Amino acid sequence: MSTATTTATTTAPRTLAGVLLARRGAVHLPAATTGPSLATAAGVALLEADLLDRGYLMAPALRAALTERSEAALTAAGSALLAEADQALGADRPHEPLFRDFPASTPRDTFAFYADRVLTLLFQHPEQPCVLCGTQGTVHAVSPCAHLVCRSCFDGADFSACPVCHRRIDADDPFLRPRRPRRLGALRRALPERLRVLQYGGDLAARDADAEREIGGLLARTGALSPQDADDLVALLGTRDRDGLSWLPERIPGRETKARVLAWLLADPAAYATTVPAAAARIDTATDVLRLLAVRSGGDPGLVDLPRFGAVPRPLRRALLGVLDGLAPDLAAQDMRRHRHAWLRVAERLHPFEHADRFPRAALAVAALRDTRLADGDALTATLRAAADAAPQVDATGTTVRVRGRAGRVEAALDAMDVPAAVALLAQRPGEFVRRLDHLLRLSGAAEADVVLSALETAVPQVSPAVLLSALGEIRSRPQAAATRVFFPKGGSAKTHLADDDRLPIDAGAGERAVAVLHGEVLRRAAEREAVEVAVVDAGLDGLIAPFTERTASRALVTLPRGSELPVPEGRTIRLFLHWTESERSGRTDLDLSTAMFDADWRRVGHCDYTALRFGDGAAVHSGDLTSAPAPDGASEFVDLDLDALADAGVRHLVALVFSFNDVPFEELDEAFAGLMLRDEPGDAGPVFDARAVEQRYDLTGRARTSVPLVIDVAGRTMRWLDVAKGVTGTCHSVARHGDGLAALAEGLTGMFASGARVGLGELAVWQAAARAATVLLRHADGSTTAYRRRAAETVAEFAARIGSPYADPADGAEPDAARLAYLLRGDVAVAEGGEVFALHPAALDAARVRLLSASDVVASLAPAAAPAAG
Repeated sequence: MSTATTTATTTAPRTLAGVLLARRGAVHLPAATTGPSLATAAGVALLEADLLDRGYLMAPALRAALTERSEAALTAAGSALLAEADQALGADRPHEPLFRDFPASTPRDTFAFYADRVLTLLFQHPEQPCVLCGTQGTVHAVSPCAHLVCRSCFDGADFSACPVCHRRIDADDPFLRPRRPRRLGALRRALPERLRVLQYGGDLAARDADAEREIGGLLARTGALSPQDADDLVALLGTRDRDGLSWLPERIPGRETKARVLAWLLADPAAYATTVPAAAARIDTATDVLRLLAVRSGGDPGLVDLPRFGAVPRPLRRALLGVLDGLAPDLAAQDMRRHRHAWLRVAERLHPFEHADRFPRAALAVAALRDTRLADGDALTATLRAAADAAPQVDATGTTVRVRGRAGRVEAALDAMDVPAAVALLAQRPGEFVRRLDHLLRLSGAAEADVVLSALETAVPQVSPAVLLSALGEIRSRPQAAATRVFFPKGGSAKTHLADDDRLPIDAGAGERAVAVLHGEVLRRAAEREAVEVAVVDAGLDGLIAPFTERTASRALVTLPRGSELPVPEGRTIRLFLHWTESERSGRTDLDLSTAMFDADWRRVGHCDYTALRFGDGAAVHSGDLTSAPAPDGASEFVDLDLDALADAGVRHLVALVFSFNDVPFEELDEAFAGLMLRDEPGDAGPVFDARAVEQRYDLTGRARTSVPLVIDVAGRTMRWLDVAKGVTGTCHSVARHGDGLAALAEGLTGMFASGARVGLGELAVWQAAARAATVLLRHADGSTTAYRRRAAETVAEFAARIGSPYADPADGAEPDAARLAYLLRGDVAVAEGGEVFALHPAALDAARVRLLSASDVVASLAPAAAPAAG
């Protein structure tokens, strides 16, 4: 069984203003040319009300700055700000469901409604009485589908599409009548959990300075960027100058990020005198060269989907050959063989044999890749053999160039169960060694385990944070027998595989020692960072997962790491939403918003989708199945969920998903996104799409035909973010067809995340706080705090283990607002100026006062002093 997560999208990337608004909560304005006036003060008040309707507040400094602007400047700034907010929320598109009076007008009997549609389709004829009600003169064709529709049986004020086929009809078709006004929503609706206070970021010079800070943070990441971060990086780089590179760090640890930045540098041939040497100085592997050329040609730096490689200008070609020539030929050749087909195409663009005299080692590596035939008396052969004589692991004495590769020897040692030999070879690449730690421990007896663990102590200081945390989660969860094993392979179109876990067990003692080494390394790295007196950690972070496989994460309003679990506030109902717009490429496309319900043992209880518009007497209600989404308005679907009613109906788990009914990939659509609202009023009150109530919005992307964004624990009132896509084949997708597979997928993923196989962001926050702070304040949901002070002779590991236990200490005046390090669910703590803060919802935190950390930054902060570049 497999699921896929993909990243390609047609959604427009954020503007620079949108990037800084999302990442820093900052609004930058041109310098004021006038003073305050009554007109601008009134305009600011209206803008503030509009922002509140979208879940945003204004900081006093922003309000004052806007008041200083002219009416024209205020109008321009306000319009741009609202447009950015609407795009982020999905409120920039019309949202009209099939049943405009949803949920009240959703049919209670889906089968009877379907039967009426079929009878109409099969037996209704022009100029004859309605086959359903017998009324004469009420049947007319609708455009463009030409189905015959009775105006008495089907209410044109409620339907927004053809009642028979549910295809959108022409806006001026007489069948459509003005919709009835919806009941007004409450004036004091609940504020969203994601509520954010927008800050005044300063003028346009301050904007460029903030952009440089954000670039610095992204370039410091050790792992691959998420698609949203990658898009933001492109927008931020637009503020940089290619002639002056003082902003560019000498070392960029993330390999894929490096490729993106260097490709941007080299996009302007006029700046080659500066950018080519700068790029060459930052490339240190053959795969770096390949990634760079892939991005330059419009491809993916992860080398998943290879592009048609474009021509390489001569100055750049010579510089890249020079880089390859500076590498050890055996290592370069092995790197090339990992992506052999891509390198065969790239070599045609670099022409290494034409420059063999100048770059003989580069030519030697390519000759090994190509299996080039050597012949005595040939000039190229003589050059290659001379280069091989100086490369101990390369043999060119025969008819081809042969490289004594390490990978084959590793596999041979593992096949022979020769653990010491495998360890000796793998230790040359610490990252690969730690990735294979589980395999090595499975093969080890007591003596071999000592060899593995000794090598582990040497290797862990050199590996990336992602590798370190992944190994820690995997090894510590091994004693918990799991029926299913979950894989998240690398790739822009990565598939999540579920398979039976038939691995041999690991010796308990060896596993505990390995966990101690890995955990100790996390604490050691954290302790190397700046010490602080007080740190604050929210207990509510326990449900969050430290980010992993970010290259496949969906672009989303709230950056929630895959696997994270959050509570659904009491008194709220959930409204899921879906919107899509067809393109010329996609043609008519039918997406379906669906939910699948299961009991505590993951047995099917029911579903709510286009085949069952209601479940459990209103526990779940669907807005109707629209089957087309022509531009410019597209189409929207909704599902209302009442968790209390679902629990009464025997539902324990609910899986939300989106199907492409006719199997059109999401990437072919002009636009597609989905999300959820948390509402505190009846379903028929207020607009169907309420921007203020939106808590999450994410893009539907790539070649996938399905999306499984989340699973809800109905009894526990929690939502777990999955962000995966189930693999499907054929067409006519529905919950009824894929229900068993959905159960296996959701059960496997929730079990894996609950097992500790992935390190939690909450526990990582506790470890970092314990390593850096003398006092850690654990903040509870009611706002109270429990203090823990590091005691004399208490190790960091012992201190970290005590945090959250009953063995607390007197606060002695320590307050959260004195903290210079904070890990929060919501940024409602006035942290000391200059402090570091992670907050899932930044709320009122000002990026000009504190350094805002993303979840990825929390992980990246564990990079070793000489951080290994992430592959």
